Formats: sequence, C-alpha cells, structure tokens
Amino acid sequence: MNAAPVPTPGHAVPLSRLLDLTAELVQGVRAGRSATDLMARCPADARAGVQALGFDVLRRLGSASEVRAHLAPKTPPPAVDALLCTALALLWPAADPPYADHTLVDQAVHAARQRTPAAAGFINAVLRRFIRERAAMVAQAERTPVGAWNHPAWWIERVRQDWPQHWQALLASANERPPMTLRANLRHVSGAAYVQRLAATGRGATLLDDPALAGQAVMLAQPCPVQQLPGFADGDVSVQDAAAQRSASLVIGEGEQTLPKGTRVLDACAAPGGKTAQLLERADLDLLALDSDPQRVPRIHDTLQRLHLQAQVMAADARDTARWWDGRPFDAILLDAPCSASGIVRRHPDIRWLRRPEDLLALTRIQSELLHALWPLLKPGGRLVYATCSIFKAEGQQRIDAFLQRLPAGSARLDPASPGHLLPLADNGPTAATRPQRAQHDGFYYALIHKT
Repeated sequence: MNAAPVPTPGHAVPLSRLLDLTAELVQGVRAGRSATDLMARCPADARAGVQALGFDVLRRLGSASEVRAHLAPKTPPPAVDALLCTALALLWPAADPPYADHTLVDQAVHAARQRTPAAAGFINAVLRRFIRERAAMVAQAERTPVGAWNHPAWWIERVRQDWPQHWQALLASANERPPMTLRANLRHVSGAAYVQRLAATGRGATLLDDPALAGQAVMLAQPCPVQQLPGFADGDVSVQDAAAQRSASLVIGEGEQTLPKGTRVLDACAAPGGKTAQLLERADLDLLALDSDPQRVPRIHDTLQRLHLQAQVMAADARDTARWWDGRPFDAILLDAPCSASGIVRRHPDIRWLRRPEDLLALTRIQSELLHALWPLLKPGGRLVYATCSIFKAEGQQRIDAFLQRLPAGSARLDPASPGHLLPLADNGPTAATRPQRAQHDGFYYALIHKT
C-alpha cells in the first residue's frame, strides 16, 4: 500500500510533490538552465516551497553527487539522478533537519512512483543505505574538494589562487543563506524612519551604518515576501544588497565632488533598474538607462514606475555606440558590467553549477570591450564607475589594471577611494568589529576612474 503524501508544515502542497518539482529544478540546472527561469515555470502554489528546498539542495549538490557516485557508480538517468541527489542533500546531517529521515525517504519514494516508477525500489534502497552508513559516507564525500566545498573543481581552484588567505572562508560563506537587505527611497523616507515603521509591524531590522550607504540600507532580522513590507507598493523601499547600494555614492560623489543638479549620467547595463533608481533617489540627474536585452528593459520601466522616478530608457548594446549615442558626452558613467556573478552565489546557488571556465574568458572580453567603448563618451573631468558582482580578480582588479595600462599616460586616474574587491566575509569592511558573524553584503568589485 502506497504511503499518503505528507503535507509540508505551513504549506498545502504535499512533500512528495515538492520533492518531484525540486528534482525537476535540479535536473534543469544541470542541463544549463537558470533556477530563476525554472522557478518562473513552477506552479504558483508550490513555488515558495520548491525554492526553499531547491536552494538548500543546490548548496549541497556537490556533496550529494559525490555520495550518489559512491552508492550508484553507474550514473542513473537524469530524472532519477536528480531525485536521488535531491533526497541525499536533504538527508545531509544538519542541526535542524527539514524532515525526519523516514518521512523524507517515504516521500521521495512516493515521488519516484509518480516521476520514474521503475526506479522507486532503487531509490528506496540507496536512500536507506545512506541513512545506515551516513557518517562514513559524509566523511568520505567531504574528503574531495567538490564534496567539501560544494562548488565545481575549477571554481574552487580559481578562488584559491585569487584569495590564498581567504579561499576557504569564501567558499564556506557562499553556502550560507544571505541576509535580506532593503534600500529606503530617500525621496519618501529615511532608512532610520523605515526601521521604526518595520518595528511597528513587528519586524526586526537594523540600519547599516556604513557612510557609503547614505542611510538607505536596512537589513531585516528575518527575510519576508516583499508584499509584507510596509510601503513597498508605493515605492518607499526596494530590495537591494548592501554591496550593490555602494554604487550610487561612487557615481554621485560627496562634498565639492558631488554631481550638480541636471548632470548627464549613463547607466550602461541597467536592467532590472535597481542602481538606476537609487541614483535618481539620491540626485536630480539627466539619466540614460541602457541595456542590451530588450526583454529586460521593461523591468527598468516597472522599477521606475513603482518608485515614481523618471529616466530615459533604451535597449541597445552599450559597445555599439554609433547606434545609440547622440554625441553628447556624459559627466558620469556607471558600468555594472556582465560578469560571472561569483559574488552572489549565496543568493543564486545555481550559478556555480551553470558557469564554465570558458564563460569567464568570454565575459572578461565583453568587460574590456565595454570599458574601451564607453571611455571616449566621458567628459574630461568626468568619472566612470566600473562594477561587477564578482570575487574573481580577472573581472575586477586585473580587468581595471589592463584597461588603465592601455590608456595614454596621464589620461586617467584611479581614485584611491575606490573600494576594490569587497569580499562577502563577516570581517570585511571598516565596521567589522560591530558586524554579526555572517557577511552583511555580497561579493563585489568597484573602481572609480577619473578622466583627466
């Protein structure tokens, strides 16, 4: 007699269905599709549950894959392998396991009977053996780099080479759940006032005191759906990581270096519009938001509309300046360049399994092309802010070093206040002594370059 599906606590969807859909997510990521796209196709009633389980599985997929290879050396069909690895990852030792062992195995077998009926007995046997021999198998898996760090081998090696003093901490941090950080719309409310509004609704939050965040950044004690944030629909607040929020201060400047009202600014790779919006929340600018993907451009419009802001928005490849530039130079350019996104894998754990070494070569070429295409569009005395959400030096320090070396002597100056690489570690930054143990921000790179 088949066991009945177990409802997930606080959720109407049976666990067996969530496991089935989570396995589809894992299989899709392994086939090269992003979790964001896959989640968009997930049934609405199961989406939150599948995201929670799926992200946990993706953060342990290296360990689970190592154990599966030991228990079943002949690789099963993709659908069976994905369900097996999903269940193994969720059975991994944890201080607060999501489900009891017997419940997880029972529901995984139930999912197999619906998904891959012929493999149900095989999955049952493998999972029960793992439970019996768990301690030894976990120890064996964690003796391999992929099993220990849950990243591809090439990624582990690159982080080790780039950050020999921090590589283990960086890889461990990438498997933590990220904080949910908000950006208060200063045209509507200060960050301090918004913390008080949250407190009135029973939500704990902290105002991040880094001066570069200009009193906008608010970190929630516990994540929540944006619909539950007071004033979200009215444009009072947005979700944006603290590292990403540093871009506005670099572009706008401070003191005598502050951009005056009406300054002409380009946000060269703008979608979905978060940095565009923050610039307009902070200053009255003549701003052009550009993005090469026409399908992403509507997201810029949506962002600006919710926040009651205005900018010129265009779909165009920033490198092809002849097709979009009107000949008027810019006072400031923000180039948040396409990159590996290696700094935001806490937030998007599928990225590590999607990227390939050759992707990095293609991305660094695009980054260099963008820098050289946009530099001539900057006024003498203007500033260019180069940013990537990456911890790889090839996309940060090395990219800017190469760019500056190719410019005529004396034509550019790297501002000593440039943040450089911001690592997603708890002790990274000027206020480390007051920070909690987990990192408050994602990994990022920033360079502020002045045209002389």
